[in-house]
Amino acid sequence: MDYTEEQIQRYSRHFLLQDVGVEGQEKISNGKVLIVGAGGLGAPAALYLAAAGVGTIGIIDGDVVDYSNLQRQVIHFTADVNKPKVISSKEKINQLNPDVNVVTYQELLTSYNALDIIKEYDFIIDGTDNFPVKFLINDACVLAGKPFSHGGILRFDGQTMTYVPGSACYRCVFVSPPPPNAVPTCSQAGVLGAIAGMLGTIQAAEALKYLTGVGELLTNRLLIFDAKKMTFRTVNVKHNPNCPVDGDHPTVTQLVDYEQAACELKKH
Repeated sequence: MDYTEEQIQRYSRHFLLQDVGVEGQEKISNGKVLIVGAGGLGAPAALYLAAAGVGTIGIIDGDVVDYSNLQRQVIHFTADVNKPKVISSKEKINQLNPDVNVVTYQELLTSYNALDIIKEYDFIIDGTDNFPVKFLINDACVLAGKPFSHGGILRFDGQTMTYVPGSACYRCVFVSPPPPNAVPTCSQAGVLGAIAGMLGTIQAAEALKYLTGVGELLTNRLLIFDAKKMTFRTVNVKHNPNCPVDGDHPTVTQLVDYEQAACELKKH
């Protein structure tokens, strides 16, 4: 593709990067990434993907901006309170990089719409904060043969892994969702705001690595960090032949909406 003078300046550091260059930037510009959840993880991921020039960024989120979001969801500003998160995100992305086509879905990801939505994208980022949707994303991506980045944060801790067809999926490691309210959410236990930025940018890097084919993805590895001690470790995982969604005898052959834990900080 022919880059304008402005685009040459904008992406100059990628052009200079030996592993990316013009060819890699073209792959980024042609790439389509879906971000599920415009919250703590989705916000920094969206900003860095937009800055990198990802051609199409899809954002699905049915929520509106709340004051409690602003401590970590850096794509939203104080003036955005009560605005739909997808609209707030689209506005910031367009301000940061008008090259990016932003597709918004002001709704929740469910078993009814998941496959129709993800089929349009090359890579999916799980920026959600509850287990039922994480398992839904995993199952949808496995069934559709789509790569995705899992991410989870709580208090001072984060974890992430990347799935591509043939590698260990989220269910290979965590077989089924925990019972509702068995594990606290961020709105129950809290989270250090910067943790979201640490993990969201790792997820963005995985998406860019996938689009460009550069480096080694976090496949068959679970990256875990403890920001209190600032320690990082990776745990090797492997494809589970007994996995209910992509094992030898799968029992999950269609999408299911699992029961979600109900909690709302403002009610306490």
